[in-house]
Amino acid sequence: MAAKLKTGDKVIVLAGNERGRRGTITRIDRKSGRAVVEGINLRVRHRKPTEGNPAGRDVVAMPIAISNLAMLDPKDDVPTRVGFRFEDGQKVRYAKKSGETIDG
Repeated sequence: MAAKLKTGDKVIVLAGNERGRRGTITRIDRKSGRAVVEGINLRVRHRKPTEGNPAGRDVVAMPIAISNLAMLDPKDDVPTRVGFRFEDGQKVRYAKKSGETIDG
């Protein structure tokens, strides 16, 4: 299946504790169907001391299911679905709500 969401896309969370929050996708794992969104689903990870680094607590963004994310329309900044069409022989993504081309 073609990639409807890609790294760098602005998205909104549709379900879960973070519902309604917005962010940018920083990493996608297609195999597990999850994405890491900047500033969303933050957790604290404890780090053991090593020779180069002291012990501490790191705040890390954890993955969230892609099905719980919706692309933000580049024109209206509201959630939209993503479709594909051909423009000048190139396959491009577009926002179904406004018809605006996303990457073209």
